[in-house]
Amino acid sequence: MATFSVILPAAGSSSRFKDKHYKKPYAVLAGRAVWLHSAERFLARDDVKQCILVIAQEDRSDFQMKFGANVAILGIDVVEGGAERSDSVARGLEKVRDDVDYVVVHDAARPCVAEEWIDRVFAEATKSGAAILGVPVQATLKRVSSQHVVEETVSREGIWEAQTPQVFRRKLISDAFARRGELSATDEAQLVEQTGHAISVVTGSRLNLKITTKEDLRLAEQVLKVLPKPKLDKAPHPFADDDMWR
Repeated sequence: MATFSVILPAAGSSSRFKDKHYKKPYAVLAGRAVWLHSAERFLARDDVKQCILVIAQEDRSDFQMKFGANVAILGIDVVEGGAERSDSVARGLEKVRDDVDYVVVHDAARPCVAEEWIDRVFAEATKSGAAILGVPVQATLKRVSSQHVVEETVSREGIWEAQTPQVFRRKLISDAFARRGELSATDEAQLVEQTGHAISVVTGSRLNLKITTKEDLRLAEQVLKVLPKPKLDKAPHPFADDDMWR
C-alpha cells in the first residue's frame, strides 16, 4: 500500500477574511476550527502516515494554548511557515518522513473535501506520480483593466480551477522545490510543472470550496451537513465547545 504525508498550509495572513478575532484556519466551523475539519479528512485514513500543519510564527503561542492538546492527541507535526506559500510548504517538506511514498498538500482552509475525492486523486497520483483535484470553469471570463473596464472576453475552453489535495511522488515534489529559484508559486503543481513532469487533473467538486471570506464560512457549514463525517479513533477536539481564539 502506498503511503502519504499530508502538509496543511495555514500560515497566510487571511487579509480577505476580515475578522479581528480569527484567521480563517482558526475560525469556528460547526463547533471546531476550520483546520481541524481539514485534518480529520486525512487522519482517518490508514494510508496517511503523517500530518504536518504549517502555521505563522506570530500564531505559535496562541496556537499552542488553544490546540496543543489536539496536536498531541492526534500526532500532528506543527512547523512555522515563511513569507510566501511556497516558503511555508518548503518548511513542511523538511519534516516529511523518509519512509513515505507521496506528499499531499491540502489547504488548511479547505474543510469540505470528501473521502471519495481524496480516494480518486490518491489513486491517480500512484499511477502518474502527480495529480491534483480540479473543476472546469463554467462562468464567463472577462479580462478587466485596473480601471475596472472590460478589455476582452476570455475563452473558458480547457480552463480549470485547481483545487487541493495536490499529490506528488515524494522525490518529484522535493526536486521541484529544490529547483524553484525565485518563483513564488500559488500552488505546488506550478512548481512541478516547471520540471516538465505531467500532472493529471482529477475532477473534484465545487463543494470542495476554499474559505476566503465570511460568506464562504457560512456556505461551508451547509456543505458539511451533506458530507459523510470521517471516523476517528481519537477525539479530534478536546475543547470543541469553547471559544479561546480571541
